Amino acid sequence: MNTLYEMFKSRAEVASAEVHRFPDQGKACEFVLELLREQGVAEGPQPGAVWAGRRLLEAPGLSYDVTREAAASAKVGISEMDWALADTGTLVQDATEVEKRLVSTLPPIHVALVGTGQLLPDLAAVLGKIQPSKAGYLAMITGPSRTADIERVLTIGVHGPLRLIVVFVDEAARGNA
Repeated sequence: MNTLYEMFKSRAEVASAEVHRFPDQGKACEFVLELLREQGVAEGPQPGAVWAGRRLLEAPGLSYDVTREAAASAKVGISEMDWALADTGTLVQDATEVEKRLVSTLPPIHVALVGTGQLLPDLAAVLGKIQPSKAGYLAMITGPSRTADIERVLTIGVHGPLRLIVVFVDEAARGNA
């Protein structure tokens, strides 16, 4: 697993993602809470962070009520990923629920939680686990949003987050990132 993690980390960092690893859910939540504090998410009238997923953390300015408006006005979007691909540093999520897509694309910072046990070597491995009848929308995320114009001038964050922070949790079992 360490070899897969190191491969994922190096590939994701090449794509400008930030990668962190914690031994348990508690430490991961402490990290997320500190990030929310650093970003000043409790300072505005709207939630400063939106979380699509299970209630793992309560904090001022953090909302689990994900709407288009809340996600568009939030500084931080948090979601739980289903898998991570070591060979490309890519996160994979069954994003059939629109809330998952909103928190991963509209706020300028996306925090992606994934269990270290969900780290797979490559796309072929994850395709063997996907059930097409249940996954209506599959999202693959590699780094923050990037685009370039015809003159090859790279711009970050035009079509999505400026920052992608991947948080691996060692103790997390499937669905418990």
